[in-house]
Amino acid sequence: MSRKVHPPIVKVTSMSVDGGTKAVVAALLANTGIAVTKFVAFALTGMSSMLAEAIHSVADSGNQGLLLLGGKRAKRAATPEHPFGFGRERYVYAFIVSIVLFSVGGLFALYEAYHKWHETQALAAYDPFDDALGGSTRWWWVPVVVLVVAIVLESLSFRTAIRESNPLRGTRKWNEFVRSAKAPELPVILLEDFAALIGLVLALLGVGLTLLTKNPVFDVAGTACIGLLLIAVAIFLAVEMKSLLVGESATPRNQEAIVAAIEQAPGVLRIIHMKTLHLGPEEVLVGVKVAVPGAAPGTEIAATIDAAEAAARAAAPGLTLVMYVEADLDRHDHASRSSATVADGPA
Repeated sequence: MSRKVHPPIVKVTSMSVDGGTKAVVAALLANTGIAVTKFVAFALTGMSSMLAEAIHSVADSGNQGLLLLGGKRAKRAATPEHPFGFGRERYVYAFIVSIVLFSVGGLFALYEAYHKWHETQALAAYDPFDDALGGSTRWWWVPVVVLVVAIVLESLSFRTAIRESNPLRGTRKWNEFVRSAKAPELPVILLEDFAALIGLVLALLGVGLTLLTKNPVFDVAGTACIGLLLIAVAIFLAVEMKSLLVGESATPRNQEAIVAAIEQAPGVLRIIHMKTLHLGPEEVLVGVKVAVPGAAPGTEIAATIDAAEAAARAAAPGLTLVMYVEADLDRHDHASRSSATVADGPA
């Protein structure tokens, strides 16, 4: 009888944690510097797109700080009140990130677009090169330069996130990786950097067209589009983090590898049923009931349980498995044999 070949598991190692931290730090440094330059550009020109982008960068910087804080707090040792540790705190802080991105980033940008629209409509005329009418004669070129530099810096941060994600992504598509990743840091940074790059392009278009046409509607439209973009990304992040907070099982590949290992352990006839739950990105709770021979003595059953736990942990070396193994009789097989005996017996 041919034996099923199980695909390799997706390993979650300390390299993934280090890679996520590296991407977060790179994004934090980039966004902090970008935020300062955007605020300066807004102060010199009064462009609403620049203010929206500056607040966006501040929100991103704060979010990266939250991710680092969550990663640190998740390392605390387990307590009697929290016997499974604090691994899920990384999900909690990632969920807070989505709230900050929605409110401080998205809603503020929409408010600024509304405010800028009414402000420019109240003017008899608007000229981005006229200081008296809300423009700036000397500094009109500043937002263009700042946005171009910001795009370069944000691209470098995005490249770091991509490079750190590739070893974990494997052959999966990017959307599949973002939706199925158990560690929140890299997906959050990927989405934030991607949204930041699109937002910078929208801001550059809005500012550029405003300078060319002297029509503030392009600046307003750019600001509003940035707000809608951030709200969409925030909602997507919130949905994904909510799923992790509620509790997700181990990935199908990891489950298949654990099942294959346990079924090959000495004394295990088959797995009756198994449940898994991520206690954190690298910790998985495994509850499994295995069938053992009915005539097996207690010492042999204990050895079977130990062998099943060791085999499962060896099959998932990058995960910390918290295992609860229960041995039981293979009643399904016994019932099948009994039914067959009754059916084949004399009428």
